[in-house]
Amino acid sequence: MRTETPVVWRPDPLLTIDDVADWLGKPKNTLYAWHSRGKGPRAIRVGNTLRYRRSDVEHWLDEHTDPPTAQDQDR
Repeated sequence: MRTETPVVWRPDPLLTIDDVADWLGKPKNTLYAWHSRGKGPRAIRVGNTLRYRRSDVEHWLDEHTDPPTAQDQDR
């Protein structure tokens, strides 16, 4: 007899501004500026800090990825 393992929902981990700055290779001040201008990945204010869902950062990166060029398709 086979039993199903229950699927446990886990929240998307929240990244710190340091995590995202390191990931994107951008200074923290750039992320703060983007946030104040409504640019960059969506952020969540938790108290007086910004947090980012990994999925929101990945989605933002996907939206800002250049489309493939003819040279890319030839490879």
